[in-house]
Amino acid sequence: MSTITLHDTHNHDDHAHGHHKETFLTKYVFSQDHKMIAKQFLITGIIMAVIAMGLSILFRLQLAWPDKSFPILETFLGRWAEGGRIRPDFYLALVTIHGTIMVFFVLTAGLSGTFSNLLIPLQIGARDMASPFLNMLSYWFFFTACVIMMSSFFIQTGPASAGWTVYPPLSALPKAIDGSGLGMTLWLVSMICFVASSLMGGINYVSTVLNMRTKGMDLWKMPLTIWAFFLTAILGILSFPVLVAGVVLLIFDRSFGTSFYLSDIVIGTQVLPNEGGSPILWQHLFWFLGHPEVYIVIMPALGISSEVISINARKPIFGYHAMIYSLIGITVLSFIVWGHHMFVTGMNPLLGGVFMITTLIIAVPSAVKTFNYLR
Repeated sequence: MSTITLHDTHNHDDHAHGHHKETFLTKYVFSQDHKMIAKQFLITGIIMAVIAMGLSILFRLQLAWPDKSFPILETFLGRWAEGGRIRPDFYLALVTIHGTIMVFFVLTAGLSGTFSNLLIPLQIGARDMASPFLNMLSYWFFFTACVIMMSSFFIQTGPASAGWTVYPPLSALPKAIDGSGLGMTLWLVSMICFVASSLMGGINYVSTVLNMRTKGMDLWKMPLTIWAFFLTAILGILSFPVLVAGVVLLIFDRSFGTSFYLSDIVIGTQVLPNEGGSPILWQHLFWFLGHPEVYIVIMPALGISSEVISINARKPIFGYHAMIYSLIGITVLSFIVWGHHMFVTGMNPLLGGVFMITTLIIAVPSAVKTFNYLR
């Protein structure tokens, strides 16, 4: 009997090892392991940061010495820097792509994707994310967004050139400048892929925190790091779809003759038929995402700092509940301050006053965190 049992066990072990054997592709490329996906986000984020830094060096070189020629620029940029001086339209493209990469691909996906994936399962006692497959898709949508964005450097008309905020009407009229053509379309498609990635990641983070905490860990026992990642994910889930809505309307204006953002446009002597739209609508939609985006960037850092300062000071966290309430306060208030990005748009002074007051109020929970750090 014992011989049969040992033999069966041996066969079972062989079957188990054969079943779990991973190839290079499943382990390092299409991995569903949260730690490997965190590394993928980290490496991709670093590569994009280096690219963005290179772009900033190029346009700052031109900015610092506007009357000088740098033959090396022509070597690297070809027709975009004939005679060693960057063309004005390509200068705009460099600034646009630099800002886009830094705000979205590095500070959002690079940071949140890396640390949320790495730390959430480890710090709440879960084996992995709620949906490892969705987690893998999140990374590959992010990677696709990066590839599409960078591919715009290799097309005839060059990358998007409307600034990283892509304000209409410059971004809504494909013939406005070279960078308003195919490069702008690629920018919009890239951002849709990026937002899809962020939503898949955010849904995964929220689901994991709510459903997969280890036995005995209620919400008020979670590390502040997890609270920060949790609330950051909620911010992304609620705000990023608004950007997608704005992008879809912009694509309609560009490709299907609608007038969501266009009205009374004259190009040379030609009067365009668009009427009834307003470029200010884009600003409302963009900054409704754009201000929560600031806290999507900073809140993971606040959570990590809370734990790091406490551990290295060898003291328990001062005001644990106050720190959580301040994070929740930041999350709620960040949705009602977007108008302070638009004070020069002719906004009603009463409405401007409301945005000014809420902007001052949001300093309170931020100050709570600072004073707790000091304590």
